[in-house]
Amino acid sequence: MSKEEKIQIAASILSADFSRLGEQVNEALEAGVRWIHVDVMDGHFVTNLSMGPQVVLALRPIGDRFNSRLDVHLMITEPDRYLADFIRAGANYVSVHVETCPHLHRTIEEIRTLGARFGVALNPATPLSALEEILPELDFVLIMTVEPGFGGQEFIPSSLDKIDRLRRMLGKSRQERVLIAVDGGIHAQTAGAVVKAGATVLVTGSAIFNEEATVAENLHKLQSAIEN
Repeated sequence: MSKEEKIQIAASILSADFSRLGEQVNEALEAGVRWIHVDVMDGHFVTNLSMGPQVVLALRPIGDRFNSRLDVHLMITEPDRYLADFIRAGANYVSVHVETCPHLHRTIEEIRTLGARFGVALNPATPLSALEEILPELDFVLIMTVEPGFGGQEFIPSSLDKIDRLRRMLGKSRQERVLIAVDGGIHAQTAGAVVKAGATVLVTGSAIFNEEATVAENLHKLQSAIEN
């Protein structure tokens, strides 16, 4: 299997048309996406508000038809209070922010007990050193390459060095199984550089769900950028 075939594109529904959310998610899955990303925001940790477990519950039957991953990114101040709600609704990947979880080992154990995979998200200004003690326990790391809270922001260029350093950390500790997910400003012009730096999961919304082209056409552009 080539490197390009190992790269996952995660479709972030934050940029989808919510009047036809199920239809757009189905389009992405039919086009080959196998990773649906759900951003949950509380208006406290980030300034925006977004969806709850009911959206996950509604998307789960669509995802099940394609055997896809339903990934919930909890941008909230007290994620432990809602883990069970989201996982029981259908989330099988869950990421929490290191900035909001003072007891990460306990949070990991709760997520695993509930039957989901576990990831830690880092804001752009949060150093990789925050992961040193927990890295061997993780299934994936989510590097934020924009400030969390809103879609459509521009990629922070210094994030490329951060992704590369994380790749090196994982290599040194022989933790190659840990996925490196990158979220923010991912489109045809940035995808190639992000993959070259070491990303294995590209989270993108506005580059997939927009009025410029169909979902399938947009995915083809991203895949071409990765391959080239």
